Amino acid sequence: MDYEGMIFRPPSEAYSILLQVTVGCSHNKCTFCEMYKEKRIFKIKSDEQIMKDLAFAAKHHRHIRRLFLCDGDALILPQKRLVHILKEVKRQLPWVERVGTYANTKSIAKKSVEELKELKALGLSIAYMGLETGDDQTLSAIKKGADAARMIDMGKKIRSAGIKLSVTVLLGIAGRERSMVHAQETGRVLSAIDPEYVGALSLMLTPGTPLYEDHLAGNFPVLEPDELLRELGAMIAATHMTDGLFHSNHASNYLPIRAKMPAEKEKTLALINRALEGKVALKPEHLRAL
Repeated sequence: MDYEGMIFRPPSEAYSILLQVTVGCSHNKCTFCEMYKEKRIFKIKSDEQIMKDLAFAAKHHRHIRRLFLCDGDALILPQKRLVHILKEVKRQLPWVERVGTYANTKSIAKKSVEELKELKALGLSIAYMGLETGDDQTLSAIKKGADAARMIDMGKKIRSAGIKLSVTVLLGIAGRERSMVHAQETGRVLSAIDPEYVGALSLMLTPGTPLYEDHLAGNFPVLEPDELLRELGAMIAATHMTDGLFHSNHASNYLPIRAKMPAEKEKTLALINRALEGKVALKPEHLRAL
């Protein structure tokens, strides 16, 4: 398989075939993210290379049932090219049961609901969208490129096409003063979108990003473990999902949580409270300091 630069994928795609169809991220302006900074020019890979990679996967990855389209935003591909790729996946890798991709508000907006339904019919089963926060002030500060209303509209749009949606949120991204605003507003936006999955990650500042520089300058505080847990608890309390999974079991988190919503909501909040009372041990390897 031909890969340009570092390849990133969601944790749940760890055992998927990784097919790189774009290089970089079509937005690539978020102040906290360094994933695609080395790939300053976003581009779509050639059909010739993509077909070569599919042929390789057909020969060497016959036991893998999932495929993930890389890089940062494969959904931004023109509909005709994306349809062609998905048809080739079906033809060359008929055993693949699920195709996933990252998606942002810009790429979702470029597709009509009918086009999204066409992609769903061709095997695109799940999209991963980085919300980060539902707080408009924080969304603007981190240069996410969309406000909360836009996030809600685009999240609902992709769900209306039958494509499952996994939304990522970032604990600590609003700093200390807006921590509870971030938690409440994120819960509100998640409730409005009502995705199948929510993944909460703890912010980990990375050298070279604008947010890291703000931290070094004393302008952005990193929350302590107990503050992150309070934020998580407030966020879950404000989130009302009809039938979804809210998890914070990423390696960055102090307290692994996997809650079926709404059935396990109260039990999860009780677990967080016990952790805050010192009755549940946090993961010591993540008690980090910057």
